[in-house]
Amino acid sequence: MIVFVKQCLFVLLLLRVLYHISMKKIFRWLGKLMLWYFAITIGMVIILRWVPVYFTPLMVIRAVEQKMDGKPMKLEKTWKPLSEISPDLQLAVVCTEDQNFLKHHGFDFGAIQKAIKHNEKSKRKRGASTISQQTAKNVFLWPGRSWIRKGFEVYFTFLIETIWSKERIMEVYLNIAEMGKGIYGAEAASKAYFNTSAAKINKRQAATLAIVLPSPLKYNAKHPSPYLNGRINWTLQQMRFWGGKLDYDKKEKK
Repeated sequence: MIVFVKQCLFVLLLLRVLYHISMKKIFRWLGKLMLWYFAITIGMVIILRWVPVYFTPLMVIRAVEQKMDGKPMKLEKTWKPLSEISPDLQLAVVCTEDQNFLKHHGFDFGAIQKAIKHNEKSKRKRGASTISQQTAKNVFLWPGRSWIRKGFEVYFTFLIETIWSKERIMEVYLNIAEMGKGIYGAEAASKAYFNTSAAKINKRQAATLAIVLPSPLKYNAKHPSPYLNGRINWTLQQMRFWGGKLDYDKKEKK
C-alpha cells in the first residue's frame, strides 16, 4: 500500500513537471507567433504606404459569391492616384461619412457615444466607423460584425493612422470601396455610372457616389430614388459649408 501511494505521488509530481514544461513551451510558442504577426502586419502596412492595393478580401468574397450563384464573376477596378480623383469626391465622402476625418486619429469617440445612445432607443442601428476604420477593414479584414473582427479593425486602424498620411488613407479608400455590384473604386464607378473619369465628375456626381457608399448593393447611383436625391442635395449643401474644398493641411496645423 505504501509503495502504491509513493508511485501515485511520483506520477502526480511527474505530471506537474510536464505540465509546467508544456505551458512554458506553449507560452514561448505564442510569444513567437505574436512577434511574427506584429512583424508581418506592420511590414504590410509600411509597404502599402506606397504600393497600390490591387485586391481586398471583400473583392475575393464577392467573386466567390457570384460564382456560387452561377453568375459571371465581375470585378471592375482601376487604381488611380489621389491627384486623379476629383477633389469634390474627396470632400463629399468626408461630408457624408466622417466629418471629423482631418481631426481624429482613427476613431471619432463623440460619434461612437452618439451611436450608442441612438442604438439603445432605436431599432435602426447607426454605425460610427470613420473613413480610417473602413479603410482598415476593407484592406486587411473580412466583412462582419463580430467582436474579434472589430478588435483587429482597431489594431489596423491604429497602424494606418500611425504610418500612413490622411491623403494616403483617402487614396486607398476611394480606390477599393465597393460602389456597386462588382464595381470598386472611384474610377470604375465614374465610368460605370457617368461614363467619365474620376477626375472629371462634377459635384453632383461626386455627392451621388458618396451617398451610395453605405449600401452600394442597395442604392442605384445611376438612377437615384427621391430619398437619395434628398441625401445628395444635403451633401451638396454640406460641401458648400466646407467651402468646397478639403484642406489636408489643416490636419498638420492641429
